[in-house]
Amino acid sequence: MSARIVLHEADIRRALTRIAHEILESNRGAENLVLLGIPTRGVPLAQRLGVLISEIAQTAVAVGALDVTLFRDDLSKHPTRTPHRTEIPAGGVDGKTVVIVDDVLFSGRSIRAALDALQSIGRPSVVRLAILVDRGHRELPIRPDFVGKNIPSARSERVFVRLRGDDGEEFVSIEGGDE
Repeated sequence: MSARIVLHEADIRRALTRIAHEILESNRGAENLVLLGIPTRGVPLAQRLGVLISEIAQTAVAVGALDVTLFRDDLSKHPTRTPHRTEIPAGGVDGKTVVIVDDVLFSGRSIRAALDALQSIGRPSVVRLAILVDRGHRELPIRPDFVGKNIPSARSERVFVRLRGDDGEEFVSIEGGDE
């Protein structure tokens, strides 16, 4: 299997900085903003976005984690998924602008599950989606509001996001592709 790096650490940092500015512009500031990362890599991305937004806006931003495991429609195909902890910030999500954060958008099924999970927790006024990598091949009508990088890929390829805090190195690669 061949692998090629499509984003290096500096590229990821620039993409997150741009997304942070876009979120602030879209929301007209950081007021009533909640970032919820989807485990596993969406959580550290949401935390990093939270730090960036807090630095830019000079105010704290609520950041949490939203586990979607039990809301997925493919549990029968992948029954060994381990649930992660959902952590909703103290102020909750009711009436807030919630930005769901994930690393890679592919079919859209994880995001559909995230919307279901979020609905079980509360009622935000607005829900947005921030993605580091959009690779296409959507199976559901889901479109991100904020995208770090669009990376067209073949269905047979896999996109891997590695983050320094979790993996010791930071890059995005595409592997496979014998379609």
